[in-house]
Amino acid sequence: MQLIVSAGIIAAVVLWGLVSPRSLDTVFSTLLSDVTRTFGWLYLWVVLGLVVLAFFLAVSRYGDLKLGDEDEEPEFSVGAWFAMLFAAGMGIGLVFWGVAEPISHYVKPPPGIVAGTPEAAGAAMRYAFFHWGFHPWAIYGIVGLAISFFTFRRKALPLVSSATEALPWRFVQRLSPAFNVLAVVATAFGVAASLGMGATQINSGLNAAFGVPVGTFTQSIIIIATTAIFITSAVTGVERGVKWLSIGNLILAGALALFVFCVGPTVAIIDTLTSTLGTYISEFVRMSLRMTPFRENSWIGDWTIFYWAWWLAWSPFVGLFIARVSRGRTVRQFLVGTVLAPSLVGFVWFAIFGGTALHLEIFRGVPLAEAVASDVSTTMFVMFDAMPMGFVMSGVATLLVFVFFVTSGDSATLVLGTMSTGGNPNPPNRVKIVWGVLVAAIALSLLLAGGLQAVQTATIVFALPFSVVLVLMAISVTRAIREDWDAEQKRERAIRRKLRDMVRE
Repeated sequence: MQLIVSAGIIAAVVLWGLVSPRSLDTVFSTLLSDVTRTFGWLYLWVVLGLVVLAFFLAVSRYGDLKLGDEDEEPEFSVGAWFAMLFAAGMGIGLVFWGVAEPISHYVKPPPGIVAGTPEAAGAAMRYAFFHWGFHPWAIYGIVGLAISFFTFRRKALPLVSSATEALPWRFVQRLSPAFNVLAVVATAFGVAASLGMGATQINSGLNAAFGVPVGTFTQSIIIIATTAIFITSAVTGVERGVKWLSIGNLILAGALALFVFCVGPTVAIIDTLTSTLGTYISEFVRMSLRMTPFRENSWIGDWTIFYWAWWLAWSPFVGLFIARVSRGRTVRQFLVGTVLAPSLVGFVWFAIFGGTALHLEIFRGVPLAEAVASDVSTTMFVMFDAMPMGFVMSGVATLLVFVFFVTSGDSATLVLGTMSTGGNPNPPNRVKIVWGVLVAAIALSLLLAGGLQAVQTATIVFALPFSVVLVLMAISVTRAIREDWDAEQKRERAIRRKLRDMVRE
C-alpha cells in the first residue's frame, strides 16, 4: 500500500511537470517561498537542536552503546565506511559549490555587509563552512543513528517508521506508514533532480576540457550513461560496487584538492582555513539562529533556510544508507564519523577551493563572479583555466563529478529498494534496476520538459512535514538509548553481585 501511494504521488508530480512545467514551478516556488518565510525559524531551531543532540550523545556515557550485538564487529573498515557515507552524503555538492558558493557570497553577501570588500570575502568563507559543516551532517547523523539503533539493537526493519514506532503516542504509530511514503517520495525526487542538475555540470566540464557542446542532447546522454553505470554498481552489491567506487572517489578528490593546494596560493589557503575556522566557531550560535525580522532581505531564506530544507529532504535517503553500512559501530564512533570527520573534510575543501577562488578574483582579476552570474556550473572550470595544468584539473574534476553521481545513484537505488520492499536491507536486483530506471526516466523526461528545477523545489517543500518526523525520531532514539543504557547497567550490576557472592562462598 505504501509503495502504491508513493508511486502515485511521484507519477502525479512527474506528469504535471511534463504537461505543464511552468505551472509546476510556479506553484511549488510559491509554496517554498511561503514555507521559508513562515517556518524559517522552525528549520533553524530544529537543525541547531540536532547539532546539540549529536554532540551530547557523542561525549556522554551513552556513546559506548554499540549499534548491534555487544560482540559484533563493524562490517567495513574505517576508511571504506567513511568513503561511502561521505560520497552518499554530499560529495557531489562540495565539488559543485566549492568554488561557486564563496564567490556568490562575495558578490552578494549576507545582510549588513558591503559586497566586494574584505569583510564580504570573510563572510563568504564563514557561511560556506556554516552551510556545509556540522549542521547538515548532524541531520544525516541523527537520522542514521535512529534507524541503525532500532534496526541493529531492537531488530526492527530498516525504515523511517521503525524509529518512531517506539514512541508511546498512539497518533505517531497511526501516522508511521505516512512517514515511509514521505521518505520514498523525497528520495526519488531528490535523486532525480540532482541527477539532472549534475548532468549540466558534467556537460560544462566536458565543454571546458574537450569542447563538447552544451545542450539537452548531451545531458541526456550523460544521464543514460550514468544510470547504466550506477545500476551495474548497485547490482554488484555494497561490498563491491558502492564500496570501491566510494573509495576511488575519495582518493581522486583528495588528489585534486592536494594539487590545487600546491599550485594555488598555498599560504593564503592556510590563512583562510585558520581565520575562517576561528570566526565560524565564534559566530556559531549567532549564525545558527540568525533571522532578519527588521530588514527586507531574502538572503537567509535563499541560502541558509533553503539549505536546511534540502538537507532535511535528503536525510531519509542518506540516513538510511549510512545506517546500512554502520552495523557494529558504537554510538560515539558513529557520530564522530558522520558529523565531526566529514565536517572537517568539508572545511579543508572549502578553504582550498573557495580560498583559491577568492584570491584569484580579488588579486588577479579572474572573472569568477561573472561566471557565477552567467552559469554556476562553469565557475570551477573558469578557475582551473587560470591555473597551471588547468586542462588536466578540468578533466579530473569532471570525472570526479561523474563518479560521485554514480555513487549517489547506486546508494539511492539500494535505499529505494529497501524502503519499497518493506525494509529488506538487501532488496532483489530487479527492484534496484526498476528504481534506477525510474529515477533516470524522471530526470530525463523533466530535463527535456524543463521541469527539473520545479521538482527540486517540490522536494524541498516536502522537508517541512519531514522536519516534524525528524524531531520525533530524535526523541525516540534518545529515549531508546537511555533505556538500553539503564538495562545494560542493571545487567552489569547483577553480574558484579553474582561474582561477589561466588567469592564469598
